[in-house]
Amino acid sequence: MKNIVLSALLSSLLLTGGLQAKETASKDASVKEVNKISVSNAKSDAKENASTLVQEAIESLKHAHEAMMALEKNDAKGATEKLESALGKLEVVLASKKVPKLLPIDSIIKVNEFVGTSKDVETALKAVRTLLNKNKVQEARALMLPLQSEIDITTVSLPLGSYPDALKLAAKYVHSDELDKAKDVLSIALSTFTSVTAIVPIPLVKATDLIVAAEVVSKDDKDRALMYLDSASESLKVAHALGYVSKSETTYKVLQEQIEAVQKEIRGPNKAEKLFETLKSSLKEFKEKVFSEKSSENKNSK
Repeated sequence: MKNIVLSALLSSLLLTGGLQAKETASKDASVKEVNKISVSNAKSDAKENASTLVQEAIESLKHAHEAMMALEKNDAKGATEKLESALGKLEVVLASKKVPKLLPIDSIIKVNEFVGTSKDVETALKAVRTLLNKNKVQEARALMLPLQSEIDITTVSLPLGSYPDALKLAAKYVHSDELDKAKDVLSIALSTFTSVTAIVPIPLVKATDLIVAAEVVSKDDKDRALMYLDSASESLKVAHALGYVSKSETTYKVLQEQIEAVQKEIRGPNKAEKLFETLKSSLKEFKEKVFSEKSSENKNSK
């Protein structure tokens, strides 16, 4: 397991590159083109906002892993050296006035995009309920798996509250020639991580960009603006159907009503500037309070 973790860390470092500049949809872009650019930019944002990895923590974990390999060979001297190096890499972090509770060692971005409509979601959920009523759980599960449309940003961290102490205890056991105890302690230290996943619902990202695109063309191309807003409305329906909820006082119903108000204004006097600002503000606040973070602790002893 430790080899896999270290391999993933090294891969993440090697694959880290420069971020692409944000792309903007043209005024005559189709809904599909706006959505494609929207998702692409959201992926770039995810990379940009991913937690900065703590290099000292990564190197410390590498030395701790090497210490375990030395212990497997009953090499007490080698294990001691590697444990000292592992602790040494944390000295700068531990000496900081604002010592973090978690040291990020890996950041993983996963994208799952649902390409169907809100009615497709409703149809699938109806089929799931039917299967569950017949106790066909696995068939229902297979239908549920595609029902997500999100960018997951997972940060894996070492808990600073326990990891350094585990290294010190392992070193103590090595010094007293209790290598089996040292291996047990180090094994736990090398397999105890905390992961936090931030979830970005793609339909809400699409709705936001479609509303912005509608505002840009609302004066010169009413039909296109109305088309963008219709699609934004549908994106919100998809988000709602997929169960992306928010702690905001704003609701999906309120957002839909605001879109309808903007569309009515565009069809009439077309003085929708303030309505657009209200709509964008409401959706921004709604997105910021989406229940979108989950955390877990991985504790697997050898």
